[in-house]
Amino acid sequence: MKAAVYYENGAPEVFRYETIDEPECGPDDVLIEIRAISVEGGDLINREIRPLARIPHIVGYQCAGIVKAVGENVHDRHPEDRVVAVLSWGSHAQRVAAPAANTWLIPDLLDMTVAAAVPVAWGTAYECLFEAGGLVSGQSVLIHAGAGALGLAAIQLAHRAGATVYATASDDTRLSRLKSFGVTAGINYVKSDFVKEISMLTNGQGVDLIVDSIAGSTLVRGVQALAYKGRMVTVGVSGRDQDRLDPVSLWRGNQSLHGVFFPTLLDNEHARVHGNVQTLLGRVATGELEVVIDKSFPLQEAQSAHTYVMSRQAFGRVIMYP
Repeated sequence: MKAAVYYENGAPEVFRYETIDEPECGPDDVLIEIRAISVEGGDLINREIRPLARIPHIVGYQCAGIVKAVGENVHDRHPEDRVVAVLSWGSHAQRVAAPAANTWLIPDLLDMTVAAAVPVAWGTAYECLFEAGGLVSGQSVLIHAGAGALGLAAIQLAHRAGATVYATASDDTRLSRLKSFGVTAGINYVKSDFVKEISMLTNGQGVDLIVDSIAGSTLVRGVQALAYKGRMVTVGVSGRDQDRLDPVSLWRGNQSLHGVFFPTLLDNEHARVHGNVQTLLGRVATGELEVVIDKSFPLQEAQSAHTYVMSRQAFGRVIMYP
């Protein structure tokens, strides 16, 4: 089969489009013919720094496709099922063997391209808001990087739950688009100080919850935008700067910090998290929630796809097709 592989960590230029051995379907796996690949933020980090599981290595967390074979221990998936899968690695290819337990059946009304972008972003957003963040109707939330896939998911879920939603983005055009998804007020973090803006928007009270996928100085300064007993949820490091949060800064406001990482949630609370993602797929299928696909690339252009995601131009998710 064909795959976008690399032999060492590095920039997108390390990708090579090559013919490699077919994956082997283990007893607990399903063999998937991939139709759509979601380029995840974690894929970028793994390509840059994570040790290679094999050489050549195939990166990739998430994909959707058609089941072509099932392992001997698998009884709830069948050939020709349409599924979306979350993997440790391997999505940047034409086929992959995935743990059957970490696949979801795609509702009949849902396109595979859209389904490919659901589990990680939407499952993570739900956990950040409601499990880790404890958000309830009538409260307020600030969502950083609102134009990203996670941000767009969190904005819609928070709005649907009756929260007042604030979001940051890098330009006014993105902020204008975000209002149609439920943002009450947007903050251009290039032009404005988000801490001062939140203070003005909340009459000096701060927000009940911040969902931060940037970390670094944004996380450090975010404490100043929290309300009394506010919660900060950290879920990414896209900012890549080295500032570190001093836990003492949380004391005065009796505030809290919580980390969220979807793969370990799925490992440790599988039934709950898996069921929640299946529900989210259903909500997307009915049109209640919208998955935004910004741009697509053929798999042989994985280098270009990763470069585009790194440019932070995308509004929503980037997809590749084998």
